[in-house]
Amino acid sequence: MKNILLAIIPALLFSCNTTAQNKNKEKETAHTSESYEVTMSDAEWREKLTDMEYQVLRKAATERRFSSDLLEKKEEGVYVCAGCGHPLFKSEHKYDSGSGWPSFDREIEGNVAFDTDYKIGVARTEEHCARCGGHLGHVFNDGPQETTGERHCINGVALDFIPIEEFKRVTKQ
Repeated sequence: MKNILLAIIPALLFSCNTTAQNKNKEKETAHTSESYEVTMSDAEWREKLTDMEYQVLRKAATERRFSSDLLEKKEEGVYVCAGCGHPLFKSEHKYDSGSGWPSFDREIEGNVAFDTDYKIGVARTEEHCARCGGHLGHVFNDGPQETTGERHCINGVALDFIPIEEFKRVTKQ
């Protein structure tokens, strides 16, 4: 009897994980478009975006390290959401983190929204566009200590770069 109980108890404990895992899986899915200013159907997003932009922005995929042409960009300007054009990061806050993805020490306040994802089994702070909900990347607390201490590790394919003069002209600033 004792041996049977020893076998059953671990089985019950491990079977309890499925409910928690299912809840975590729900949080992993792309954000619903209902709560954002810019909303499109899945078909409209597929038509508007390249395949990689769609995978990253709408399905929370991650581009390959060191694959972004924005990684080495040093020009003054603004990085906007590739999905909706919403300004997200300023070039003055970009730095080389060595991670292989464009990194910033801060976002444009109010333009990036945050959520928790559990894709790798631990909680991470996910970043997404506050206007369309597109997945951008994650923020970590291992950035430059002389500024914010934050590393906004962003998929370059989720961003478009607008040179500062063009941005000022377009936004009339």
